[in-house]
Amino acid sequence: MNDALTETADRLRRAVARLQRRLRQSTSGSLTPGQVSVLASLDKHEALTLGELAALEGVRPPSLTPVVRALVHDGFVARSPDEADRRSARVRLTPLGRDELNLVRQRRNEFLERKLASLTTPDRERARELISFLESLLDES
Repeated sequence: MNDALTETADRLRRAVARLQRRLRQSTSGSLTPGQVSVLASLDKHEALTLGELAALEGVRPPSLTPVVRALVHDGFVARSPDEADRRSARVRLTPLGRDELNLVRQRRNEFLERKLASLTTPDRERARELISFLESLLDES
């Protein structure tokens, strides 16, 4: 591959990873990044089995069990028998869980708003252009 292209890809990957890490560290409150990810997945999907949720999260079901158990304990997720297969359970986001997820999202937006507010007007315009570029890059895959 082209050295300049490889360097650009590497820098982009590292910058996105650092931004994601900063967002997770500064805005998740008492939730772990894994818990926030599970809440977000459940927000996108009505109700999921642990197997379905694990597949979405890219982990094995046994790894997800303690995460879901903690979220159930805190009232953020409800567990109920799967109507199609009584041996299995489905998990759903509760109203409290949705409120907590929205709070995390609000904190993350506020973090980014503070960063954007510190930029000059031309830099904010460049940021908008970069966002459009990233969105189009992701739409192609």
